Amino acid sequence: MNSTNKKVAVIGAGVAGMLASLICAEQGANVLLFEKMDRIGLKMGITGKGRCNITNIRPIMEFIEKTPGNGKFLYSAYRKFSNVNLLDMLHEWGLKTVTERGGRVFPETQSAQTVRHFFMRKLDEMHVNLYLKEPAVRIFVKDGAVSKVFTEKGVYDVDAVIVCTGGKSYPRTGSTGDGYRMAEELGHKIVTIRPALIPLVCKESYCKAMQGLSLRNVNLVIKGKKKKSEAFGEMIFTHFGISGPIVLSLSDMVSALLLNEDCLKAYIDLKPALSQEVLDKRILREFEKFHLKQISTVMKELLPHKMIDIVLELSGIDKDLPVSEVKKAQRISLVKTMKAFPLTITGTRPIEEAIVTAGGVSVKEVNSSTMESKKVKNLYFAGEVLDIHAFTGGFNIQAAFSTGYTAAINASEDKNA
Repeated sequence: MNSTNKKVAVIGAGVAGMLASLICAEQGANVLLFEKMDRIGLKMGITGKGRCNITNIRPIMEFIEKTPGNGKFLYSAYRKFSNVNLLDMLHEWGLKTVTERGGRVFPETQSAQTVRHFFMRKLDEMHVNLYLKEPAVRIFVKDGAVSKVFTEKGVYDVDAVIVCTGGKSYPRTGSTGDGYRMAEELGHKIVTIRPALIPLVCKESYCKAMQGLSLRNVNLVIKGKKKKSEAFGEMIFTHFGISGPIVLSLSDMVSALLLNEDCLKAYIDLKPALSQEVLDKRILREFEKFHLKQISTVMKELLPHKMIDIVLELSGIDKDLPVSEVKKAQRISLVKTMKAFPLTITGTRPIEEAIVTAGGVSVKEVNSSTMESKKVKNLYFAGEVLDIHAFTGGFNIQAAFSTGYTAAINASEDKNA
């Protein structure tokens, strides 16, 4: 182990902060890790539905593609510390992992707490000075370089600071936006904070009527005034609107558009494998087979029970109408409704419920090769406090690991050597 004799303060004991502390300690630095909560890695403990999706085994270029929020900024960090490097390191340290569908990597125990406790032990082994329930409140700069960290309990002389305070989602884990304030006080631009990977709120009351209904293999299209996007897969209706994998994947675009638009139009193609013409023929066959029955009964062959009355009403068809009396225009309306079930997106759920925060410290003011501030010497940023965000699947947590590693290597470096 090298000895740099540098005193490095790491603010925030989340994913980025824990790894940054370990790497700094490994480089021989004297590390002070400040955490406002009474435990470390609280958000890590709830990721991956409590299982901790550590990373993904896909090629690093796919990580960039899966990162709509400034993915290219991460090129250098991923070259220095990739998913392969991460897994090699964790395995060498003794953490066992398994790879699942989509290349997602989890701890073998299937428990995020295993990963939390693993990092706790490593921090202790590496003699990292951990200050729990001690929020950092201010970073003092002298002659253009970091000099001190002020906390609610004391003042600490430091040679470098790595800010790893996370975003503004899940405040109960300590992510309350403190890093944005400290960065702004030091002259950094904070890109507007908004939720990413968040369920969406809809105007229509029929979403609540379908609460709990999960749709598989559907196509969701969301349109703004000048932009539209779509996703295929699974979604679910909730009491406030819609959620599920494809909704979350589109929510970043939605939250960005809603900064300037009051609402957005959305359409669900309930039968994406069938063209309108083919779907019409399918419906005709069902009508001919059950021509004496009411249409609401016949539609059970084509739609989930909770959707039938709503789809019929939107199509202008009485649910008690015998199929023998359904006119061609009504049938065509039914086909169109099934191919473009309408919704109006009026907002997102509160940012506190977001899986990931979009926005943050502008990456234009951070050196992508070192994670050092371009405005203040020896000030570094890592993780979600930066204006970077990705889709689900282990991509966000890898970004936190990679930026944390990069910041640590450079913050602990003896520049006078």
